[in-house]
Amino acid sequence: MKIQLTKITLSACLIGAVLQSCKSTQAVTATQETVVETTEEKVMEKVPLEASNGYTETVPETDKSFDMVLIPSGTFTMGSPESEVNRKADEGPQKEVELDAFYMAKHELTWDLFELFFKQNKELFVKLDDDRVIKIDAITRPSPPYEDPSYGMGKDGFPAVSMSAYSALVYCKWLSAVTGKFYRLPTEAEWEYAAKAGTQSAYSFGDDVAQIDEYAVYYKNSESKYAKVGSKKPNPWGLYDMHGNAAEWTLDEYKADAYATTDKKNPWVTPTVIHPRSYRGGSWDDDADKLRSSARTASSLKQQKRDPQIPKSFWWFTDSNYVGFRLVSPKVQPTEEEQKKFWQTVLDE
Repeated sequence: MKIQLTKITLSACLIGAVLQSCKSTQAVTATQETVVETTEEKVMEKVPLEASNGYTETVPETDKSFDMVLIPSGTFTMGSPESEVNRKADEGPQKEVELDAFYMAKHELTWDLFELFFKQNKELFVKLDDDRVIKIDAITRPSPPYEDPSYGMGKDGFPAVSMSAYSALVYCKWLSAVTGKFYRLPTEAEWEYAAKAGTQSAYSFGDDVAQIDEYAVYYKNSESKYAKVGSKKPNPWGLYDMHGNAAEWTLDEYKADAYATTDKKNPWVTPTVIHPRSYRGGSWDDDADKLRSSARTASSLKQQKRDPQIPKSFWWFTDSNYVGFRLVSPKVQPTEEEQKKFWQTVLDE
């Protein structure tokens, strides 16, 4: 894989376009009521086929679908206060961040959806229009994994794991080509905003870790494996497993001092290396402190250490059967040219 080793510079308009749009939106404080208000006033006007609080995407030519939830535009405090128990230095300094509206998947991506991509089921999509077929055929699919990427923990309704951030991004490009709707990973800011769901506490359910069993699959209750998606209570915005089950890749390169250097509006640390990348939420193999809404984790070569291949696979990480991902789609869709520039940036095409 080609990965640039120097910082990629993007114009403010391009970043705004592919993350959301260059059109300004009114900042609001995010609450559950805001989701309904934003949808009724704006989304139904621009995207009439979508439901009032999101939509269901069915992958063309299949019976596979997933639900997307509208996350309202707004401002929030990114990072954790110094007084938060188990806080790490990279969770600060806290900063006010403004985000445009986007849709986020209600659940972590499951194996049935991911395997449409990596098992190279091209015959399913030959009936799509020629432009989509050409785009799909041009996307390289993952090489076979060295070993079962689910590690026997289950696939029917379970989160897809063990893929690299690169693999997750190529999946997003493939899904965008198949559906005709732009999908990508969330930025760290978008992920944290959605996880907090208008709260200021350590977890979306509060600061009392005694409640965590109701909301998260983690080390103490997981029985050493992940669970089916949606098996615990959702957060206030209807998103499941934002705490635990599978940790989730973000769009950002990990930088410990990111909050001191990134923009206030739609911040994004553009990736230039394979490692470190940021992933969030904690997993079935983590203690409760890693599941906090503001907790950050950096990827490393340790997640590939048991891969005997030379060179090691950049599609599969043999030692990350606890990391998956969740889809995001901007409410205001970028143009085809803006999408092309985005994929060139994040996949170094």
